[in-house]
Amino acid sequence: MQIRINLDVMMARRKISLGELAGRVGITQANLSILKTEKARAVRFSTLEAICQELDCQPGDILEFVPNEKNDNK
Repeated sequence: MQIRINLDVMMARRKISLGELAGRVGITQANLSILKTEKARAVRFSTLEAICQELDCQPGDILEFVPNEKNDNK
């Protein structure tokens, strides 16, 4: 199981840069980059809420559950 972070997709759709979004959300570019590149281990709900508000989207537009692929070769 994996949680995929589609922040880069939403940022491209809204035509907003990493620096601009970081400034609007109130976190550092470095921390936002960690989230964007899927290296984050956790995200605060307050951060997710601020990102969703700025990008005018839902959390599900940014976070996606990807189940493990089962190997059915028996």
